[in-house]
Amino acid sequence: MKKEISRCGWAGDDPLYIAYHDNEWGEPVHDDRKLFEMLILEGAQAGLSWITILKRRDNYKKAFADWEWKKVAKFTQADVERLMADSGIIRNRLKIESTIKNALLFEQVRNEFGSFDKYIWQFTDYKTVYPKKKLCRLEDIPATTAQSDAMSKDLKKRGFKFVGSTICYAFMQAIGMANDHVEGCYKFVDSNNQR
Repeated sequence: MKKEISRCGWAGDDPLYIAYHDNEWGEPVHDDRKLFEMLILEGAQAGLSWITILKRRDNYKKAFADWEWKKVAKFTQADVERLMADSGIIRNRLKIESTIKNALLFEQVRNEFGSFDKYIWQFTDYKTVYPKKKLCRLEDIPATTAQSDAMSKDLKKRGFKFVGSTICYAFMQAIGMANDHVEGCYKFVDSNNQR
């Protein structure tokens, strides 16, 4: 008989959620294209459930030039209108326009720091942050932290949109800057025994 794997409760039984939980959430990411993707997807999720975005992830990749930020930064008003008619993504004009603006700013940050990776990971001193107290339930996971507050403030100062502290913390979890797998989850890492 196959032993049941214990996961964070939010993963539920949806195959997309389970794959995301098992293979991505909390895993450190240092590839700029992947960082751009997750920054945009987390912003797209604002006000929605993450599964809504996961189900449209492939459509987003296609709609936004395979996450090539330089191409996205050159999108025109005609592209905005094309995307507004694309039922495969969330058709929110502010989110679409902010993606184009954020792509331009993403390249500016890369030019300043050498990579977006070097810029973004500075907010956790270039290492994964583990919770200071036990996370036993979903309710124990914070929505924001001092690091996400600082990240949000700096991104906003640079002109980025859809980068409030809650979105920034979700982004941090998505790219492994924060590892918030709860105790009992097979991916849980005790903060005293970090990998």
